[in-house]
Amino acid sequence: MLLKMKFTQQRRVRLAQGLWLMSWLAVMCGAFIFCLGVYLKTELLRRAEVMDNTEIHVVPNILMMVGLASIGTNWVATRVCQDSLDASRFPRWKVLLLVWFAVAALLCCLLISVVVLSYALQGRLEESLKVGLRNGIRFYKDTDVPGRCFQKETIDHLQMEFRCCGNNNFKDWFEVQWVSTRYLDFTSKDVKDRIRSNVDGRYLLDGVPFSCCNPASPRPCLQYHLTDNNAHYNYDYQSEELNLYSRGCRQALTDYYMELMNSTGPGVLSVILIQMSVLVSLRYLQTAVEAATALENPEGESEGYLLEKGVKETFQDVKAKVLDIVKFAQVDPSATEESPGAADAVKPADNTTEKAVSPTPSPAS
Repeated sequence: MLLKMKFTQQRRVRLAQGLWLMSWLAVMCGAFIFCLGVYLKTELLRRAEVMDNTEIHVVPNILMMVGLASIGTNWVATRVCQDSLDASRFPRWKVLLLVWFAVAALLCCLLISVVVLSYALQGRLEESLKVGLRNGIRFYKDTDVPGRCFQKETIDHLQMEFRCCGNNNFKDWFEVQWVSTRYLDFTSKDVKDRIRSNVDGRYLLDGVPFSCCNPASPRPCLQYHLTDNNAHYNYDYQSEELNLYSRGCRQALTDYYMELMNSTGPGVLSVILIQMSVLVSLRYLQTAVEAATALENPEGESEGYLLEKGVKETFQDVKAKVLDIVKFAQVDPSATEESPGAADAVKPADNTTEKAVSPTPSPAS
């Protein structure tokens, strides 16, 4: 037996009471994990317009699923702890506990995968934001197009909230026409020259939307002619620190989401430790109570353990049981269908038997 321990009646009672409290703590941790997943999911959905795919949503989805499963699983553990003190009620949990241990171990594995995915999906998150923000900047001017009416509002709120500008930096606005044609005066020489100078016929300018302006700057906001040193007094495009946000929104959002997911790491790891403690303690309680019941002395001393055999032997036994279940579930066609020859062979025998049993009629007198 692996990690065997002795348990008196008093120790079993204390173990059940302590495990009952720990199980309720695990229930609250499950609720915390679920709320954490809902919050992260909400934050991702808030800015779904600037994301190209939803692969990152797998992290909050797992958190919500594991949170709900953890609440139900650990609630069952509290009931088992209560019934462990009653020798007549505890045996009914014997089969269900095997399923409980499998589910609890699976939850721990899923929580570990959340921590790993939080770091592994950083590259996917950056690529998703890169494409989404590029499209958002491109459609900034389409306030009259169905489906894009709120794109300008979304980008402006995003740049002001995260104190950022553009995708990589403010120069991204130089490459797109972000002013709608309905607000351009096509009789103006400047507008005509800018449109003619562009191969695609777009109105490009070295300016940015108002939401890129940094309110902490002592200088009034400079939105237009940002690369022209002569357009502004006491201004040097190459050396002066502009009164715009210097950080791109992709980096700002990536840092925000990664900090949010990484901050969940310690909390998730703490939940894993609590869940593992509940799993190990319940295994000791189960084996100790079952051993006392087998000795027909519920108040006597018994042994509790984690595994009845070594790890290798236990794995082989579980593998053999699974294979037996699979073989039992398979249907053998030869066993369910009788061959026609066998059926014909049985019928003559039945007829012969019937003839032998039937009485011979007596001759007429």
